[in-house]
Amino acid sequence: MAGLSLLHPMAFAFGLLGNIISFMTYLAPLPTFYRIYKNKSTEGFQSVPYVVALFSAMLWIYYALLKSNELLLITINSAGCVIETLYIAMYLLYAPKKAKLFTAKILLLLNVGVFGLILLLTLLLSAGQRRVVVLGWVCVAFSVSVFVAPLSIIRQVVRTRSVEFMPFSLSLSLTVSAVVWFLYGLLIKDKYVALPNVIGFSFGVVQMGLYALYRNATPRVPAKDVADDASKDKAPGEHVVVTIAKLTAATTAPAAAVAEDLVKVHDGHPEEAAKGAAKPAENGAGRSDAEQV
Repeated sequence: MAGLSLLHPMAFAFGLLGNIISFMTYLAPLPTFYRIYKNKSTEGFQSVPYVVALFSAMLWIYYALLKSNELLLITINSAGCVIETLYIAMYLLYAPKKAKLFTAKILLLLNVGVFGLILLLTLLLSAGQRRVVVLGWVCVAFSVSVFVAPLSIIRQVVRTRSVEFMPFSLSLSLTVSAVVWFLYGLLIKDKYVALPNVIGFSFGVVQMGLYALYRNATPRVPAKDVADDASKDKAPGEHVVVTIAKLTAATTAPAAAVAEDLVKVHDGHPEEAAKGAAKPAENGAGRSDAEQV
C-alpha cells in the first residue's frame, strides 16, 4: 500500500500526522455540542457544515476504496463519518422543528441524492482506472469549491480591519494541515490528494498575512455591526468550519470540511457570536460555532 509501505516511510509519517491533525479538527466542535447539550438548544448554530463534512468524508472513503491502497485516507474519513453523524444526530435532537426539516432536506439532497448519483454514474459509466480518475476529479472539484468559503472571512477582515472572527491559531492549523496532506499526496504520487491542498495552503497564508496586518488595527465597523453582518451573510465561523471540513476530508484529503466545516467559532467572543446569529437559526439557517484547533 502506497501510504503504508516501508518503501515510503515519509509518506507514512505525513499520512499519520495528517490523520492526527484532521482527527483533532473533527473533535474541535465538541465545546459547541457540549453547550447544545447543556442548554438543550441549538441556539444560533447551523447544521450545514457538519452535513458537508460528512459528505466530504463519504466521498473520500469511496475514492480510497476504489484506489484500494489508501488506508490512511480510509481511517481518518471513517472516523470523520462517525463523528459527524454523532454531531448531526445531536443537532437534530435539540434543534427547533424548522431547523430539523432543513437539516433533513440537506442530508437527503447531498448525502443521499448527490452521493448516490456520483456512486451510480461512476459505476455505470466508467471502469477500472478510469473510474478512479473520474472520481478523483470529482473529489478535487468539491474540495476546491469548499475552499472558496474563506473568501467571505477575508473580505470581512479587510472591510472591518478586524481579525476578531479569524483567529490566528486556526489559520495556522489549517495551513499546517494543508502542507502535511499535500506532501502526503506528493509522496504517494496522488495528485487528487495533493492539488486541493495547494489552494488550502494559499488561503491559509493569506489569512495569516491579514492577521499580521490588521491585528493591531483600529476596526472600522463596531463589533455589533460585524455580528449583524455575519448573520446576514454566513457566519464567519460557518465558513471556517466548512474549510476545515474540507481540509480534514479533502486532504484526507483535508471539512468542511468540509470540514466545514467545525471548530470554535468566534474565538474569544462565542457569546456575542451566538447572539448575533441566534435569530436566523430559528428559520433553519442558524450559525455555526468553531473552535480553535
